[in-house]
Amino acid sequence: MHCRYIIEGYTEDGRKFRPSDWIDRISSMMASYGSAHRLVFSDLLHPELYEGQKCLIIDTELEIKDPIMFQYVMNFVKSNNLKMTQVCDATESKLGC
Repeated sequence: MHCRYIIEGYTEDGRKFRPSDWIDRISSMMASYGSAHRLVFSDLLHPELYEGQKCLIIDTELEIKDPIMFQYVMNFVKSNNLKMTQVCDATESKLGC
């Protein structure tokens, strides 16, 4: 089953996490510049809307393809007590703009 982790911009106790651009900062760590000279986010680690909120999406494949980056992001989530949900194939319809 294909799954993703969704990390919200809020802590487990409901406070908004700062700085407000942390999702873009982490997403850009795996991004590259495309042929149009624009930043292109990785399918494995990118910002996306989830239930109307900007979140960080981590594909579970990241753990296999880049375990160091995966561990870095998981440590960031844990140390900042961020709200994280695992979403698998059946519930992915909530993802998207």
